[in-house]
Amino acid sequence: MNAREESLQRTEKEILAEKAATLGRAGERLEAALRLCAELREDLGRAPAIARETALARYRDARRRALEARHTLIIQREAIGLRNHRLVDQQFPEPPALS
Repeated sequence: MNAREESLQRTEKEILAEKAATLGRAGERLEAALRLCAELREDLGRAPAIARETALARYRDARRRALEARHTLIIQREAIGLRNHRLVDQQFPEPPALS
């Protein structure tokens, strides 16, 4: 193998590593956002009636951020050629909309 081919292989490995790292970071952000939603949903269940609207607003904001993080993960998956998102649906289900 010549120097040019080695350089190309090295670059391709770096690109693959960066794609994997980017996908991993997107997954970590989504996991954190879903954890926050779960915590806020529990808080909402324990909130006294007077604080319910505030707790609900906090949950809705966290849910919006979680949905954005989920969308970003799906975009990252699409960018690297993963088109089937059934695993995302199973592992990272959307937090429920609450009223």
